[in-house]
Amino acid sequence: MKTYLVGGAVRDALLGRAVTDRDWVVVGATPAQLLAQGFKAVGHDFPVFLHPQSQEEYALARTERKSGMGYHGFMCDATPVISLEQDLERRDLTINAMAQDDKGNIIDPYGGQADLNAKLLRHVSPAFGEDPLRVLRVARFAARYASLGFKVAHDTMMLMQNMVKAGELQHLTAERVWLETHKALTENHPDVYIEVLRESGALQVLFPELAQLFGVPQRPEYHPEIDTGVHLLMCLQVAVKNQLNPRTRFAVLLHDLGKGITPKDILPRHIGHEARGLPLVQALCARYKVPKDYQQLAEIVCVYHLECHRVVELQAKTLWHKLQQLDALRRPERFEEFLQACKADAQGRLGWENKPYPQVEYFRQARQVAAAISPKDLTNVSELTGQALGDALSLARIHALQQFKKHYQQEHHDG
Repeated sequence: MKTYLVGGAVRDALLGRAVTDRDWVVVGATPAQLLAQGFKAVGHDFPVFLHPQSQEEYALARTERKSGMGYHGFMCDATPVISLEQDLERRDLTINAMAQDDKGNIIDPYGGQADLNAKLLRHVSPAFGEDPLRVLRVARFAARYASLGFKVAHDTMMLMQNMVKAGELQHLTAERVWLETHKALTENHPDVYIEVLRESGALQVLFPELAQLFGVPQRPEYHPEIDTGVHLLMCLQVAVKNQLNPRTRFAVLLHDLGKGITPKDILPRHIGHEARGLPLVQALCARYKVPKDYQQLAEIVCVYHLECHRVVELQAKTLWHKLQQLDALRRPERFEEFLQACKADAQGRLGWENKPYPQVEYFRQARQVAAAISPKDLTNVSELTGQALGDALSLARIHALQQFKKHYQQEHHDG
């Protein structure tokens, strides 16, 4: 019985990156032997065990043979005769198909170190084509390692394109698509995830709402980059630069879906794209069972991002109405995420990346002014109940916002 460190831990150590998870492969053992040593069985589809002390995962060396469609359609052989090389051969990319023995020696039968040096994401064997989830995984690895200069190998991209054409991606579950996409949103280049999915044809299959943004023109005075798809990728880059959380990055990803269905006769203008985009956001979120808080933020960013851009121009009454629609007083954290998503939209344009966006601070202060007014500030509060109290409170807040707006204009006019 021999044990080897495998996969991501070996790859990241060779790249000089922090190793967070360590996975192990056990060659020449049976489940009974591991259980006798105190390991705990946790694998459903194949034999995986938790180490009694470290709680790290130890899997018996195995081979997999395609027996159906999708990524569940496999027959697994984990008998003690399976070699380390056979186990590594079933892995997705050469850089993930390396192992390390207890003396620190690297076992690399498929050229993983050479591909690390060449900065290539290359499939190990034709068996890659049997698992559609690998298309998304490669796109996610491309997003993770783009800043190091990694690219998808040409032959691997061709294989991914063939998998898409063969209809393999239709067999992915909603949960797995969302899990990979969510992970990609946490990487330093989620824009590369979208680009790789697009090049492989997977974007058109999984996210047609995003795919149809590419090639759609916008007005050059507002969008020097012109292409709506390019704008989307630039917005994601700004979202990363501004260190936005995954939920806000997701809202940025979906904010312009309505531009993909703008009537051709009004292009390059996109009047009403916010309202047009809402059903598309809702459909995408329903399809992939997106968490409710992610969907709600994506919806308000889609519908109200233009209102944020012109917030300084809004009259006090309209400003209060927008704060109510955004539920800004009761949901300050979500309101802040909304502001940051709108800023990413404003700066995700060619030459606008470092342009100031004072709307964030203005809208934030307007919320604070409105929130500072409470029923005790009303002179006749003891006489008011129900609707009358709500109306009086709104009037007082609108008045306070009028004063705020007047002071802001004076300050900036004088400046």
